Amino acid sequence: MPNPKRRHSKSRTRKRRSHDALKTPQYYLDKDTGEPLQPHRIDPKTGMYKGRKILDVKEEV
Repeated sequence: MPNPKRRHSKSRTRKRRSHDALKTPQYYLDKDTGEPLQPHRIDPKTGMYKGRKILDVKEEV
């Protein structure tokens, strides 16, 4: 494998690392319950997705 002949400058390294930062997760507030949910996911409590029933959810004891 090739090895670098010269070390990379701090600015070059920091430019590359600028894209490694963690982004805040996206969410929306549910119209019915008002809870924050991730977009494009089935609601685990109700089993609904885009207003349609997808999963049958069992009630917790």
